[in-house]
Amino acid sequence: MDLKIVTNNRSLPEHSFWDFKGKVDYVDEWFLMKSPIPLLLLSISYLLFVLKLGPKVMKLREPFKLRSIIILYNLFQVTYSCFILFIGSRLIIPNGLLGSSCLMDKEDSQWSVSTSIYYYFFAKVTELMDTIFFVLRKNFRQVTFLHVYHHSLMMWSTWISLKYEPSYSVIFLGTINSFVHIIMYGYYALSAFPDLNKYLWWKKYITLMQILQFMCIILHAAANYAYSGCSPSYTLLATILLNASLFVYLFAEFYVNSYVNKNKLNSSSNSINSVANGSVNEKLD
Repeated sequence: MDLKIVTNNRSLPEHSFWDFKGKVDYVDEWFLMKSPIPLLLLSISYLLFVLKLGPKVMKLREPFKLRSIIILYNLFQVTYSCFILFIGSRLIIPNGLLGSSCLMDKEDSQWSVSTSIYYYFFAKVTELMDTIFFVLRKNFRQVTFLHVYHHSLMMWSTWISLKYEPSYSVIFLGTINSFVHIIMYGYYALSAFPDLNKYLWWKKYITLMQILQFMCIILHAAANYAYSGCSPSYTLLATILLNASLFVYLFAEFYVNSYVNKNKLNSSSNSINSVANGSVNEKLD
């Protein structure tokens, strides 16, 4: 598979995919972008720790509190998500949700799109800390397939998109996802304060927002391919559609198991308790 490198309106020699030469030359010089090897090592270390080594070590000790660190981390994620939302909106407002032309044809627009995707990619790398904190606090039940797969896939898919197809078509995805993350990490930051927990009744609606965002991403990708002046490749389109659909299913399953079935179980338990209390009262009478 050959890729032609275009920079400053000059065509450079073609390179093999296995040279790890990206579509835009300056992207190759950015942190973690020259080769997939560093990201592969990071991914292996992440999976080994959260699935094997971390739980094994923490089994022998008390969970870390990490309250101050987690508050600062969540505030950082809220701030950084606001930043990505801002730069994404600056691209979408003048160019539209679909884009009337390929912004990558112009050098200044090419830079804006590429840097925006890179900022989003960096966010996906830092979000691996979510799982690290779960393990260190011994919240092992939160280290689910959905959680680990979501974090790993989003990081890698963003890297591949930036490296080989830095397209305007993914700007909407990163922008809407950053908006959801502002709400999500804001919730996590507030939940670190015990006195505020009674006001945090809206946790389940974050999951609904996540489901809605992936449905919007599916519709946007399909419309982008059909009507955009710069349609994504078949590979990028298939990746977005398949994984967004999978996330809709997984998040919907999580919502049903965590909230719908739990509420039914609680209602059944309350009914049983009411009957039992009524029988006791009758005997006492």
